[in-house]
Amino acid sequence: MKSSSYSLVEVQRRIDEVRRFLTITLNIANAHTVEFYTHDVWKRFVAVSPEEVLAAVCSSCDDHQGEPEKVLSAACSDQQGERAHKETETRTTFGFCSETNQLVDTQELLLAAKAHSFPGLGVCITRDELLQDLQHTKSDSGSPPAHIGAAVEPNEFMNSKKSHEVQSMSEVVARLAQFCGVTQVIDVGSGKGYLSSFLSLQHSLQVYGIDSSSTNTLGAQERNRKLKKFSRAYQKHSKATRTQGGAAHYHQEELGTLTSGPDGDEDGTGNESQEREKVFVSSSDVSTSVEKQSELSPDGEELFLNALSLDVLEPASPRVPPSRLSAEDKERRKRENLERKAQNRTASASAVFAPLTSYVTAETELQELIVGLEDAVMVGLHTCGDLAPSTLRMFVAKRELAAVCSVGCCYHLLSEEFDPAGQGCPHGVSGFPLSRYLRGQSWFCGRNARMSACLALERVSLGQGIQMESLFYRAVLHVILRDQYSSYKSEKRVGNVYSKAKSFVDYVRRALRRLELDESELSDNDIQHYHDTYRERKNEMHAFNMLKVTLAPCIEGLILLDRLCFLKEQENVSYSALVQLFDPLLSPRCYAVVGLKSY
Repeated sequence: MKSSSYSLVEVQRRIDEVRRFLTITLNIANAHTVEFYTHDVWKRFVAVSPEEVLAAVCSSCDDHQGEPEKVLSAACSDQQGERAHKETETRTTFGFCSETNQLVDTQELLLAAKAHSFPGLGVCITRDELLQDLQHTKSDSGSPPAHIGAAVEPNEFMNSKKSHEVQSMSEVVARLAQFCGVTQVIDVGSGKGYLSSFLSLQHSLQVYGIDSSSTNTLGAQERNRKLKKFSRAYQKHSKATRTQGGAAHYHQEELGTLTSGPDGDEDGTGNESQEREKVFVSSSDVSTSVEKQSELSPDGEELFLNALSLDVLEPASPRVPPSRLSAEDKERRKRENLERKAQNRTASASAVFAPLTSYVTAETELQELIVGLEDAVMVGLHTCGDLAPSTLRMFVAKRELAAVCSVGCCYHLLSEEFDPAGQGCPHGVSGFPLSRYLRGQSWFCGRNARMSACLALERVSLGQGIQMESLFYRAVLHVILRDQYSSYKSEKRVGNVYSKAKSFVDYVRRALRRLELDESELSDNDIQHYHDTYRERKNEMHAFNMLKVTLAPCIEGLILLDRLCFLKEQENVSYSALVQLFDPLLSPRCYAVVGLKSY
């Protein structure tokens, strides 16, 4: 297997390039939207008009749609020409004046941002390139390779975004397991268990899903119980087809295992399971079956039936209740049930999802947490905040972990070692920076900048992603709090008041009540006056947030480069890469950090 296309020195050089760019521009990303008007953010950081910024941003997005302002005006063009003439002698760095540190050249900033964004740095490989690297197995130990490409589609029981993520990532994880010659996977931050269940069902891997939320674990257990019943029916069908050369016929009791418990009643209600049994009729009623099943389960989690091939759904003989069975039939059924349980126990060793509830860190002893743990692949699909770097630390520290595939998210929840406010990780090990190289430079981003890194440039370019009206409301509310409650600094959150408000006046009154302030000091006219006054400056906030969106891929890029650099610093890691796994329009946090151990 060839090594990653970039060496440690080359990754460090990319980090230096992005760090230099952010040293100049990070103040934009760290400006708090709530304080936009109270701190006069626009005049502090920008020396051009908001119309000019919006025009430049719009022109840089070929597929841009849906901007509400008429930014491409003749007046704006005249302003650009006049400013360019006046500032010919001005020295700029990435569009910022070297003397005032204000933005004076939007086009220069946008070009520099594109060059220093993660896609522009050219350090990421595609999913297909990774799969090509993993096409040959590393181990000849006889471990069965992960099965890839069965007929089960995840979009039968999850939304399109999650389906896209699970399908794409599961194939990569299965290929990693096959390459390393292992059959066990540890899914950190497994949540509802979608990826874990699909890996066990589709790829015959033994998966341990670890999540700190007991609610998620219980939900994953229930979902997995249903999936395993589907899996048994599917495996029976496959075996019968192979051995008999034709379609297998199933008794109603066997199909009933998809929704019913041992006594034909999944949840003790009786009526619901009886109604469900009526759904399983024949292959000619598939569409009707799925429609009825959807009515019974609005969330769509029980639509596994449609994932079965049509020949599974042969006409079924009615289920005979135990009271009407002969002694011989009772004995036969008992024997079959015992054999089925024994087969299930045997099958569970090779394909099972075991959800576990635990808060994990790099110091967690996996061998104590997971009984029977062997060499495994560690994965994480959209692990929040510090859990993503902890996953990489565990991979490096634990001998039993052969490979890692980690997709992080929620950068605003990362703890920073060099936070000047001293708000680092409460456990003493911060999530950023991770690499020795960036830690050696005491680099600090800031929470607002990390929040900006969560913005999705691809979506915003299409007019999605930023709720400008709610941000505007919140910023004007802050002005009211400053003016009318001069010494007041709220330690409480306003919360999601905007979604319930019918107007700006209603929004302010709801917020004041939430903050436990006396709303009688303000009339409706007073409140509306604030709105009307700042409405004329709303385009400033819009333009400023578009600048934040432009910087988002650069901040995310630095965080990801830090994680890649960390893996390349390790002597026991033979391969490491950043891989684009997902379509950014479907899943904005689309990059995975992949690593393999050397032995």
